[in-house]
Amino acid sequence: MTIASLALAAGALSACGGPNNRQGGTGEDRKAAASASYGGSFTLVDQNGRTVTERDLIGKPSLIFFGFTFCPEVCPTTLLHISKWLKDLGSDGGKINAFYVTIDPQRDTQKQLEQYLTSFDPRIRGLTGTPAQIDQIAKAYRVYYKRVNLQNGDYVMDHSTMIYMIDARGRFAGPIGYGEPDEHVMPLLRDLLAGRKPKSRQPDPRTSIERS
Repeated sequence: MTIASLALAAGALSACGGPNNRQGGTGEDRKAAASASYGGSFTLVDQNGRTVTERDLIGKPSLIFFGFTFCPEVCPTTLLHISKWLKDLGSDGGKINAFYVTIDPQRDTQKQLEQYLTSFDPRIRGLTGTPAQIDQIAKAYRVYYKRVNLQNGDYVMDHSTMIYMIDARGRFAGPIGYGEPDEHVMPLLRDLLAGRKPKSRQPDPRTSIERS
């Protein structure tokens, strides 16, 4: 199964303004996505010019979301949710990293990310890099993304919409699906902060998956 097929099977694809917007997915769909192995080495830069690598995931838990700043709905909605969760955690909100990784490095420069993220919690760090660097982290996290050209000469990006929970040792701890209600997410984040395995409503990531 290709990376694109995995994301499509997971029902976690966002056209973000394109013609085939899909959000959510069935339990069996999510089972495929949750079973994959996520994570690996990467080198990116945040909106303030600071280098960020996989080593920055060590020491405290993290949330990672992939998107792009010209996304009209899914990305800003998700970032608003993350902002609310950080606020609702109170003093514990500062004990969790939150990363927004662009899959559109052509337009999402450091300056663009810096301006865009002013609308959200200031603890969210936007990450960008060269197309090769973005491709590397996308492959490591099994992220599907694809440029979709529009008739007016512009383009949007299809991309998977899952939020990745990473534990303080830098390991994938579970997914948060797009649109997951706050009452389901907050216990997951508290488990993550406490060093416990989040009891996600998503299927067990250890479930086997066929690849080709």
